[in-house]
Amino acid sequence: MTEVRDSGETPPERENGTAWPRAARLAGGLYFVSTPIGAARDITLRGLDILATADVLAAEDTRTLRHLLDIHGVALAGRPLLAYHEHNGPAQRPVILRALAEGRSVAYASEAGTPLVADPGFQLARAAISAGHAVLAAPGPSAVLAALTVSGLPSDRFLFAGFPPSSKLARRNWLAELATVPATLVFYESPRRIREMLIDVSETCGGERQAAVCRELTKRFEEVRRGTLAELAASFAGQTVKGEIVVLIDRAAERIVDPQEVEAALRDRLTRMRLKEAVAEVAATFDQPRRDVYQLALRLEGKG
Repeated sequence: MTEVRDSGETPPERENGTAWPRAARLAGGLYFVSTPIGAARDITLRGLDILATADVLAAEDTRTLRHLLDIHGVALAGRPLLAYHEHNGPAQRPVILRALAEGRSVAYASEAGTPLVADPGFQLARAAISAGHAVLAAPGPSAVLAALTVSGLPSDRFLFAGFPPSSKLARRNWLAELATVPATLVFYESPRRIREMLIDVSETCGGERQAAVCRELTKRFEEVRRGTLAELAASFAGQTVKGEIVVLIDRAAERIVDPQEVEAALRDRLTRMRLKEAVAEVAATFDQPRRDVYQLALRLEGKG
């Protein structure tokens, strides 16, 4: 279970031991509330207002949410607290949808971070939208965005890819598909597999690519390691790793293509392939627009 850590400080709203003040009644709808990934005080004021006011609370892990409510003085006050996770989704969705149909407000919180990011809330959101109910978000903590912020890697375009497959062959194939994506790659990994994964991605994507491994973000033993994939793989050798991990990999360097190399490859293929096949293969090999390669092929064959 993800640790929600109390900072030890008394929140200003509780200086006199009072509970979190209840706001005005929420309008009916499904509210996705982002919750802390470590430090309990990372919850937003609006998030606490929703948790204090919603007619029904639902959580991926009810124990984690109860602990968070206790830290901030949010009283359950007899309201339903439902468990909603990947194992009971089919059974619990109708219960939540029925509450929404009755005009009630339902707040859903993932175990940690932003709902729907490596979280079972997607099916719930889709079902609520399909049924015509309002779906709203109270933004806040996210391990993906926190890691991207401290990684030092480009943030103008990124791809969150979830968890890699656990088996070596499947993981390598999965990484190979992502290797040429023109964006910073972000994914989660188990501490038990981080060393093997870094070796695989180093060999698949190139050990010289810049990367970062973020561990236990916002928690007591927070750590960020930066370097090339080869350096990071070596740094985890022989270590016992604990905690939640986010891995980030810089996009592949832009390939500089030599026009003479493209022409030579196309000439070679035209001697043993039909024009369209040669064009398709050369365009894919050098990541060039097929139209440009086609025009070159026509010129080489004296048709352009």
